[in-house]
Amino acid sequence: MLYTRKGDSGTTKVFDSKPGERISKASCQTEALGALDELNSWLGFCKTRVLEWQMKVGLNEALFRDIIHQIQKDLFIIQAEVAGAEKTIARPKVLWLEGIIDDAEKELPSIKNFVIPGGSDASAILDVARTMARRTERRVIEAVLKGEAKAGGESLAYLNRLSSLLYALARLTNAKLGFKENSPDYL
Repeated sequence: MLYTRKGDSGTTKVFDSKPGERISKASCQTEALGALDELNSWLGFCKTRVLEWQMKVGLNEALFRDIIHQIQKDLFIIQAEVAGAEKTIARPKVLWLEGIIDDAEKELPSIKNFVIPGGSDASAILDVARTMARRTERRVIEAVLKGEAKAGGESLAYLNRLSSLLYALARLTNAKLGFKENSPDYL
């Protein structure tokens, strides 16, 4: 059944809910869970665009798709943790993200200023994912700080690295497609 009617009054259940206990859909915890879900869904959209990007960019399609798919699976772990399950991200997953970022940076010019988002479609889509990852990180941290959810240090580090990874992939995509990065001139 796709509906239960139990949430019609603005409440929901999470993993660690006691029998009969429900929490507000306006809580920091449900906001964090919603942000994780939104980010995961957007990454699913990014994953559908991989073949087009691979053909234009020369990225290994399977690798790119596999990276996004693994991130989606990892976000489910963080979502379960924020919902109260006994799950957490392990350190090797954070190191995996760092390795991908390091590899991407080897192919990119160093930057000293902010970069205006956009350029190619692929880069713009990844920039949206990056901003969603940052918002998700803020929502999870807020829920943790307010005591409404738990997230381990590695899960928080993962969310922080994720936005860096998406930024690196957006820049790499533009570089491979020949789009010049532009910085704001503040005039």
